This record gives sequence, C-alpha cells and structure tokens, in this order.
Amino acid sequence: MDTDQLIRTLAADNAHRAPRVGAMLTMALLVAAPLSILIFATFLGVRPDLMSAMHNPFFDMKFAVTLSLAIPAIIVSLHLSRPEALLRGWGWLLLLPVGLLAVAIGGEMMMAPAMPMTMRMVGKNSRVCLSAIPAMSLPLLAGALFGLRHGAPSRPALAGALAGLVSAGLAATLYASHCTDDSPLFVATWYTLATALVTAIGALVGSKVLRY
Repeated sequence: MDTDQLIRTLAADNAHRAPRVGAMLTMALLVAAPLSILIFATFLGVRPDLMSAMHNPFFDMKFAVTLSLAIPAIIVSLHLSRPEALLRGWGWLLLLPVGLLAVAIGGEMMMAPAMPMTMRMVGKNSRVCLSAIPAMSLPLLAGALFGLRHGAPSRPALAGALAGLVSAGLAATLYASHCTDDSPLFVATWYTLATALVTAIGALVGSKVLRY
C-alpha cells in the first residue's frame, strides 16, 4: 500500500478513530494526573495565603492563562490526530493565553506599581517555576503521548509539541496555586520558558513515538 492510499484509508476510518483517541487521551491524562498531584503535594503544596490571594485578580488570571493553554491544546491535538488534518484554522486557539497575558500586563502597567517592573518579572520563585512545571508535566506528557498514539497524526513532532502544551498547561495550573508571584510579567516570562521546555521535549519524543 502506498502512502496516499494509506492516508485515505486512515481518513476513511476517522469516524471510528477520533472518539477513540479522545477517550484514550482523557483516560491517560486521568491516570497520569495523580502522579503529578503527588509531586505537587510532596514538594510544593498550596501557598499559605491562598484565601486572601483569591481576592487578587492577578492570582485568578494565572489560572485563566494556564487553562486557556491546556484546553485549546487538547482540542487542537485531537484535531491533528487525524491523518488528513491541518493546523490551518485551528492555530488561533493557541493564542488565547497570549491575548489574556497581554491584557493582564496592560492592566498591571496602568496600576500604581508596588515594586519595579524588573522585580515583578524576576519574582521570588523563578528557579522553582522552571523546575516544578516540567517535573509535574512529565507524567502528563507521557499520558498525552500514549493517548495520541491511538490516532494517526501526519506530523508527529507537531502532535508531540501539542502534547507538551497540554501537559505544561495542566501542570502550570497546579503550580499556580503554589506560586506567590502573581505578576503577569512573571507568568509571561517564567511560565512561558517552562512551557517551552516541555513543548520541546514533547516535540522530540513525539517525533519518534507518534510516527506511523
């Protein structure tokens, strides 16, 4: 069977395959989540001032940003699990967290600064952020790649990168409840760097394990 015929055959089977991929991805993430939560509970934990922090709109913004990354990444990754699917028309979903961060940064700039911009960007937890988000992402990344293996993505590296975005977004949501740096500048800098690292790992591994 040549490549074109294989793609047509897989595409014809899409009606049965897509729900299966979605179910497997959901199940794999649910299985992996307790390990990520265990890492969080063992080494991090919820910040002690959680109740008062919930009155800070920038604290709430962190969860809006991380979830607006994870949920669209899941949607796009399921779309690209089909062999004939293209990113065109779907990639804008991945810009949602960028838009939210831009609005939040603009809002913070209009407020009277509590500390210099550089201090807000560097924060107190940059090193923890760069290690904690990737560490909690790894079980979720393994689960996401396992789930997407039940599809037939024609661009395995891209599908792997999306698996990285899914896992990093979910892990960052956990981490946000620990992190005491609520500035959008901090989130835009360090959460993004941690996410980029996980995305690169996902692309590298996905290019091998998602190939068919």
